[in-house]
Amino acid sequence: MNTVFFDSSDGESVRRSNLYAGQLYVFSPTASGLALCDLAQQMCEEAFHPHTPPEAQHHLPVEEYVEILKTLKPKFIHHPECKRLIPELLGELGCDLENTYFDVPRLRTACSGDYLSSGLAYAFKPHRDTWYSTPMCQLNWWLPVYPIAPENAMAFHPNYWDRPVKNTSALFNYQNWNLGGRKAAEKQIGKHTRVQSAAIEPMQLEPQTRIVTKPGGVIVFAAAQMHSTVPNTSGLTRFSIDFRTVDARDTSCDRGAPNVDSECMGTTMMDYLRGTDLEHFSDDEIKRHEMLPSIAKYPTPDHLVKAELQKVES
Repeated sequence: MNTVFFDSSDGESVRRSNLYAGQLYVFSPTASGLALCDLAQQMCEEAFHPHTPPEAQHHLPVEEYVEILKTLKPKFIHHPECKRLIPELLGELGCDLENTYFDVPRLRTACSGDYLSSGLAYAFKPHRDTWYSTPMCQLNWWLPVYPIAPENAMAFHPNYWDRPVKNTSALFNYQNWNLGGRKAAEKQIGKHTRVQSAAIEPMQLEPQTRIVTKPGGVIVFAAAQMHSTVPNTSGLTRFSIDFRTVDARDTSCDRGAPNVDSECMGTTMMDYLRGTDLEHFSDDEIKRHEMLPSIAKYPTPDHLVKAELQKVES
């Protein structure tokens, strides 16, 4: 069952437990959420001037569009206001900032039609973020920057919460990705060739849940939740912000969502910053998570993973 809690008054501990059990939480815009989206809007409008960002794809050659994203996206990620606003947002929504660690936000773009769906505007197929070396207790926080519609939203696929999917996560190592895969994004135009964790069996994407919230509103879900980028038929580029959190009380005892099919290596633990002082986890805690085996309850057969790897290499 996939329950969506709107503006819930659940305490943080109950909320985390429900999220680890596959439920979704949605919150109306808060002051800090609106400020974060305002910052993104200002930066987008400056970058795409004189075009309105959601319509800019209709006025620019795709190569020029990619050049703009190459500057805009890292500029937003590293803007000092983000590290101030995200803890404020988390505090507004009841998080204990002494135990809540967050990573830097990503500014995402999902272009309409087939204009650009690779590289810096990669259209994510159905996946779990836990296929990318995250702790099982990671939570994802997602905000639209401009108004969205069902035709350019994000989809959740509740039938797969506890149903394993054959996938190539066994090929993914986050540390290797940081060394090469992430940096190659800006070169991916027209075709996406970077090795990503992906499903290697047909999936039934219905039923699916699409949530439409206002700019500055937040959708919160577990990293183990199966979700995808909706094929954008709206005529407008979707701009969104996402960041992730983990709670130190859960990372210390390996509490989180169930692992039904993730087999990746490495860890993202070095990415998170404590909400109170922006400190990282200790080196010992990071190393412990890097050495933890990511063993799925129903692992993908080796011959399927090897076959997928041969496709990538050829």
